[in-house]
Amino acid sequence: QVQLVESGGGSVQAGGSLRLSCAASGRTFSTSAMGWFRQPPGKERDFVAAISWSGAATDYANSVKGRFTISRDNAKNTGYLQMNSLKPEDTAVYYCATGRGIGIRWREYDYWGQGTQVTVSS
Repeated sequence: QVQLVESGGGSVQAGGSLRLSCAASGRTFSTSAMGWFRQPPGKERDFVAAISWSGAATDYANSVKGRFTISRDNAKNTGYLQMNSLKPEDTAVYYCATGRGIGIRWREYDYWGQGTQVTVSS
């Protein structure tokens, strides 16, 4: 079993940056794909980015391409989401998750963190 804990959320002005971290416990993190999803208030959970177990493959939602970068350090059992040029519409609770392969649907992931709030003001 894998436990995931997100950190790094907070409040920032539009145009600013934040780096989210996802610390994993358990032996399977280094062999699992990792994804980031977000859920704005009153809306569904949406795909943000995903990375393969090796880091060789990544995928991004169109809304964050060129602004967000997903990465991972398997030696540290930690994944990251670097978010630059933040916009008010990026405001959401951000979740990390692990699964068997890169997927854009939340149902494809097996383990989830508790989420971290990101608020971007204009």
